[in-house]
Amino acid sequence: MNKGIRAGQVRVIGADGDQIGILPIQEALRIAGDEDLDLVEVSPDAKPPVCKIMDYGKFKYEQTKKKQEAKRKQKSTQIKEIKVRPKTNDHDLETKVRHIEKFIGKNDKVKVTLVFRGREFMLKEQANIILEKIIALTEGFAQVEQLPKFEGRVITMLLGPK
Repeated sequence: MNKGIRAGQVRVIGADGDQIGILPIQEALRIAGDEDLDLVEVSPDAKPPVCKIMDYGKFKYEQTKKKQEAKRKQKSTQIKEIKVRPKTNDHDLETKVRHIEKFIGKNDKVKVTLVFRGREFMLKEQANIILEKIIALTEGFAQVEQLPKFEGRVITMLLGPK
């Protein structure tokens, strides 16, 4: 209501993007009705509020399409898990590394879990050797995101794409 603007007036932008000017709301609604379009409030906080003449249904449809496109371009990363034991032999380890390579190729992260059962708990050195072998074999395509961490009877390590 400052600078000579009275209540009930809005700044109107036409369907082509040109400014029509500051008009009473009834006049703006009449112009939008003559063009078979809607009067949509774009910026309610401005002085005076800004309204645009547009096809509201088409506007909502385009917004939905933009959201879907953004969602489609979004990359999703999953965490896959590979389990090994302290006595896992080299051939089985190579097979597990091929699985890791396949998962990393799909942009997934891989959680390597080394599980101790029974008295295997005494084989910590052997477990460390196995984890070092996995790190060495995956060096070309993966990086260690979380170093091996000991949690009870389990050692976990996280690998991610380079």
